[in-house]
Amino acid sequence: MNQLVTSQAPKLLADAMLGKLARWLRVLGYDVVYIAKGPDTLIAARARAEERILLTRDRELANRRGLQVVFIESEELETQLAQTIQEIPPLLPDIPPRCMHCNAVLEDISVEEAAQHVPPYVKDTQNQFRRCPECGRVYWPGTHWQAMEEKVQEVLANNKEISGD
Repeated sequence: MNQLVTSQAPKLLADAMLGKLARWLRVLGYDVVYIAKGPDTLIAARARAEERILLTRDRELANRRGLQVVFIESEELETQLAQTIQEIPPLLPDIPPRCMHCNAVLEDISVEEAAQHVPPYVKDTQNQFRRCPECGRVYWPGTHWQAMEEKVQEVLANNKEISGD
C-alpha cells in the first residue's frame, strides 16, 4: 500500500518493542514519538490524540479501534525498516533528519559552533554538522552515520526490487 510522497514527515508513534526502529526512522526524517513503557490505553490514546500512525508488534494493541496501525511483523531491524517504508508515505529527499534521541528536527551549524562539542579530530576532519535544538546533541556524517545511510539505501533498494517500483 505505497502512498504518494509527502512533503511533511508522517507522524508516527512507536511502542516499547520498536525503539531501534524509531531511532532509524528519525534519521530518515520521520516524526516518531517513542513510548518506552506505559499501558496500551495510554499509547492508544496518545496515537489518537496526536493523529499518529502506531507502529507496534503487539497484536492486542494493533487491534484497538480508531487507530491507524502498522503491525510490524519482524524482529529484524532491516525487515522492520523495509515494511515501514513500504506502508508509510515516503519522504522527499530534502526532509531534514531528526535527533535520534528526542525527535527534534536537526539544525545545520558551522564548524566553529560544533568545535566546542566534538572531539578535536572530528572538528579537523568534518565540515558538516547538525545540532538538536532540544537536547543539544551534535551530529556529523562520520563512519557510523555513513554505515546507517548505506544500510538505509540498501533497504530502500531492496524494497524497490520487491515492490517493482
